[in-house]
Amino acid sequence: MQKINLSDYTNTLKFKNQIKRLIWNLVWLILIRPFPRRSFNFWNIFLLRIFGAKIDKTAVIYSSAKIHMPWNLEMHQNSCLADSVDCYNVNKITLHSNTIVSQKAYLCTASHDVTKKHFPLITAPIVLKSQSWVGASTFIGMGVTIGEGSVVGATSSVYKDVENWSIVGGNPAKFIKKRVIYE
Repeated sequence: MQKINLSDYTNTLKFKNQIKRLIWNLVWLILIRPFPRRSFNFWNIFLLRIFGAKIDKTAVIYSSAKIHMPWNLEMHQNSCLADSVDCYNVNKITLHSNTIVSQKAYLCTASHDVTKKHFPLITAPIVLKSQSWVGASTFIGMGVTIGEGSVVGATSSVYKDVENWSIVGGNPAKFIKKRVIYE
């Protein structure tokens, strides 16, 4: 069995990026986190935009949500990041219109290449297409696209793209059935 020396690992994120993240974390901690749930949503959006996020005025971001790099966040009309959502957005996360990310979900755009000696950081974007819903305590992995109108069941782990108008669940998430809306 080969041993890997992780002391050789180097962080590929530049120092400037780390300073921006530090400043952002202080702003979030002091100016957003203390407020109740979503009482001051306009303020959350304002501060996120100052740090480069592209957010529609109708989007909702709960104050307990964690956004690691706002400059990699795009939220369209009526999209929502609920309580305690964790957006580890080293790469871009896009929420199209009318999408919901339920409480305690984890959106992760980064990992490490375990096949390389120095364990380098790898990233890929996450996209949630219109009218999709990510259930509570769900993990969405890097490079995943959740298709239009799709639903990811609570506590699922998604490592592959989800087709439009599908319902998936489990760990790893598997197709359950097509989503049909009855009026």
